[in-house]
Amino acid sequence: MTIAAIDIGTNTVLLLVARVDGQGQIETLAYEQRTPRLGRGVDEHRNITRAAMEAVSRVVMEYRVIATSYKAERIVACATSAVRDAKNRRQFISYMKSKTGMDVEVLTGDEEALMTYRGAVSGIRDLEGRATVVDIGGGSMEVIVGDRNTINHHVSVDTGSVRVTERYLKTSPPETDEVEKALAAIQNEFHGLADFDFTGSTLVGVAGTVTTVAALAQGLDTFDLAKIAGYRLSKDAVGWVYRMIRTKKPDEIRKLSDVVEGRADILFAGVLILQAFMERFKFESIVTSERGVRYGLALQEWEKARRA
Repeated sequence: MTIAAIDIGTNTVLLLVARVDGQGQIETLAYEQRTPRLGRGVDEHRNITRAAMEAVSRVVMEYRVIATSYKAERIVACATSAVRDAKNRRQFISYMKSKTGMDVEVLTGDEEALMTYRGAVSGIRDLEGRATVVDIGGGSMEVIVGDRNTINHHVSVDTGSVRVTERYLKTSPPETDEVEKALAAIQNEFHGLADFDFTGSTLVGVAGTVTTVAALAQGLDTFDLAKIAGYRLSKDAVGWVYRMIRTKKPDEIRKLSDVVEGRADILFAGVLILQAFMERFKFESIVTSERGVRYGLALQEWEKARRA
């Protein structure tokens, strides 16, 4: 079965077109990313702007054309933190329906965590034992601990690259006191993970922050899936990227690689969150995964089709 899954996030809108076989194994046919920044200003004003709605609807229509070209039997879409937090989320859902014909499902934090975990581990064939999956999004961070088939702990933490940038990192590059305030806020959010047992688990990272850091650590000029998927980033490598971009302005960060496109102004916040998490919970490395919510969404849709 060929399924197209669209993930409408705070910063990016992602497309997966995949063929799912009878055992639930996913073969990626198309993989697209656009950065319309739906969540710009949502943290402060709790509303999605009309301009952002229009930008996202154009991306979704583009994705529908791509999905149709692959003869996708099912096309599904979900939205996460920015829409979840917005007071006008019903207006956004109605707008998307009228402009694109798509019903957009707004995931709860728990649902987003489950989709993220299932998607991430689906791409790690040699996973042994438990995994801790982290997804540093624009508005939130999902942290999920489990094995291949069972989730033990999961939480959605209100710290993301767009949210932290808009709240604390007002100058460019950020002042030392801004970084300190941002880090203190991030660490405060991590208190919600105090009861999590990460012992013996493999840390797996999904979404743009981790894949971008993996690309920069390898000196890649463009996104190379073969070199990014499954790449193991050491804590030292994450620290090296942090120091490299710490004193750079967004236009200087953008020139480092095409992979940074659409996130140059929020990358530092994402790396700050990643480094803080690894240090706080004593992870020495993180495995990069290109998979996430949309892969979990595709699996869910495949299961619905089988039950039907």
